[in-house]
Amino acid sequence: MNLSPRDRRALILLAVAAVASFTYYFWPEPSSTAVAPVGVSVQQAEKRLERLRQLVATLPGKTKVLESVSAQLAEREKAILTADTAAQAQAQLLQLVRKVSTPIELNQVAMGPIQNHGDYYGEALITVGFECSIDQLVNLLADLSARPEFISTRDIQIRAGEAKQKALLVRMTLSALIPRKLVPQKKGFSLF
Repeated sequence: MNLSPRDRRALILLAVAAVASFTYYFWPEPSSTAVAPVGVSVQQAEKRLERLRQLVATLPGKTKVLESVSAQLAEREKAILTADTAAQAQAQLLQLVRKVSTPIELNQVAMGPIQNHGDYYGEALITVGFECSIDQLVNLLADLSARPEFISTRDIQIRAGEAKQKALLVRMTLSALIPRKLVPQKKGFSLF
C-alpha cells in the first residue's frame, strides 16, 4: 500500500498527538502538601494554624450532633413500611387498613402504582371502597392517624348511600412511605 506524502504527515501528526494526549492524561499530579506556600509570612501562617485548630476543636461537637440526628432519623424511619418487595409493602398496607377498619367491610380494593416520594423514599398506594356511617368514617380516619406508621389519605370521595341507615359510600386512596429501593426503576424509552 502506497501512502502519499500528505497521508504520511497526517499519520505522524496523529501519532505525536496521541503520545502527547496519553502523557498528559496519565501524568501523575503533584502531591499536595500541608506546608504553607513560600511567600507566606509568619503571622499569616500562625493565623492559618489558629483557624485550623478552631476547626479541629469543633469536630467533637459536630460528631455529637451527627450522632443525635442519625438516632432521630432511625427512630422516625421505624414508621416506614419495610418489606422485601413493593407488592409486599402494598399487602402490608392493606393488612394495616383492614386491621384498623374492623367494623367496616371493605368492598373494593385496588393496588395503585409504586412511585417516588422525594429523593429517599417511595410511596405505596391502595384504594379501598366501602359503605359505612359517618361516625365509623370519623373513627377510621382517627385510627389511621393514630397509627405509628406513615399512612395518609391521598384522596377521599364520599357519596350518599342508603338514606334510611344514613350510610355513606366512601372511596379512599391511602398511601404509606416505603424505602426507595422498593420503587421500580424506569426503563429507557421504548415505543412498544
